[in-house]
Amino acid sequence: MMLPSQFSLLVVDDEPDLRTLYELTLLREGYEVETASCVDDAWAQLGDRQFSAVITDLRLPDGTGLDLLRRLEAQGRPEKTIVITAFGSSDNAVEALKAGAFDYLTKPVDLRQFRSVVASALGRIDAVVSTIAPTLAAAKAVEPQGARASQAFQPKAPREPAPMVAPASTAFARMVGHSPAIEQIRAMVEKVARSMAPVLIDGESGTGKELVAKSIHEIGVRAAQPFIAVNCGAIPEQLLEAEFFGYRKGAFTGANEDRGGFFQAAHGGTLFLDEIGDLPLSMQSKLLRCIQERAVRPVGAVAELPVSVRLLSATHKDLAAEVQAGRFRQDLFYRLNVIQIRVPPLRERGEDLPEITAQILARLGKDSGPQHLPSLTQEALAQLSRYSFPGNVRELENLLHRAVALASDHEITPFDLGLQTNELPTTEAHRGKALPVSDQPLIADTPIVLAGGFDLSGEDLPNDLQAHLDQVERVILLKALARFGNNRTAAGASMGLSLRQMRYRMARLHVTVGGESPAEGDADRDPDLCA
Repeated sequence: MMLPSQFSLLVVDDEPDLRTLYELTLLREGYEVETASCVDDAWAQLGDRQFSAVITDLRLPDGTGLDLLRRLEAQGRPEKTIVITAFGSSDNAVEALKAGAFDYLTKPVDLRQFRSVVASALGRIDAVVSTIAPTLAAAKAVEPQGARASQAFQPKAPREPAPMVAPASTAFARMVGHSPAIEQIRAMVEKVARSMAPVLIDGESGTGKELVAKSIHEIGVRAAQPFIAVNCGAIPEQLLEAEFFGYRKGAFTGANEDRGGFFQAAHGGTLFLDEIGDLPLSMQSKLLRCIQERAVRPVGAVAELPVSVRLLSATHKDLAAEVQAGRFRQDLFYRLNVIQIRVPPLRERGEDLPEITAQILARLGKDSGPQHLPSLTQEALAQLSRYSFPGNVRELENLLHRAVALASDHEITPFDLGLQTNELPTTEAHRGKALPVSDQPLIADTPIVLAGGFDLSGEDLPNDLQAHLDQVERVILLKALARFGNNRTAAGASMGLSLRQMRYRMARLHVTVGGESPAEGDADRDPDLCA
């Protein structure tokens, strides 16, 4: 572990008394400290050397701390930045975090919290814990007689901060694929892991939101500390406060001993609140205070306990719409939504499907033993690519788990997947197997009426089914475009297609409007969208 004297800090504040207070506090911690009174003075010192961190007041005579922060960001400098804002100016705090600040402090600055935030920015989690330990002892001293501190409230032993490198076995490595969407998520994870800014992870159920949260934790400065994941929708409303903040012995019937909550368990590390949109309004206000004060009051306790946690949250709901409907607090939404990461559904990541399935099968094969390591046939993979996966990656994993259990050989065939399709199996692997009822051939001359009223009873079977279907689809697209005056958006919407899906189908079938040529590459983009 690096010694504190190896860290150099730049403090920027136009008030001499405060500047001296911050300087003396940091010198007592063993840091090297330089000071500046304005943006230009600070920038001049930054031009001469590199600092470990910059601590700046928001309001300065010749600009703001955000101006300094943006200069640092624009030049790609490595210094962590901590912004000091006026009391109650939550908008400024959120703006600072969005601009790339590691963390923020509000005036009047609590020196204990000041030392803790600086230590956290420098990756000295052991110093964060030791800084808060005296306050924990003081809180215990004012508890009613008979109350005793539980193990969950005790400061943790010092640990070596982990470097921001993701080993092969981490959650970051499990985010496989090379689609633009997953590459963007990786880039965002690497960027936000460097700060303490709250992150809201948005996506449908089963897309891997917790995997993204674990990745942020594991490549951040708190990787060696706890990662606590909480499903907010799975906790009864009457137990929420006790589960989140803990309780003291005798606080209610059944409280036979002191117990820490989720925040105490995540102290020094990361707290991941999954399905945050399911929290009731009464709990939302308590959570907001906890975030603002960085302290929790256990049920039945007199004093608050300071906690240091990195807060990540996730939801499948549209929280902005929930705010408009009055079901989610607007101020809490702004606090949580400093940085947003959207995890796309599996149907938007068609090109990643082979890699995702290979990874899942490798993991399932390890559980079953190397002699049972299966692989997908090309026909099975093609069938998966035509499926929309409403349950996303979680559904895919369950589907493959079932297929591995049912596969008779080392290959997984379309029959083993058990998906409902209109195709009859033709591979050797299917010969001799009983067909699912939905896939059995129909008796000749049985009337066949498709959705929409198409009667195929009297028609001959086509020699080339794909070419026949393409021609039918081409005619339908041309009719829809003609009906809506070549407006692709309106024509697609009338058939339940997005503009992106409409463009893909038009490019694949060489359908043009107004003499234009199909967009180059559209026919090769997102093939799963045609399913």
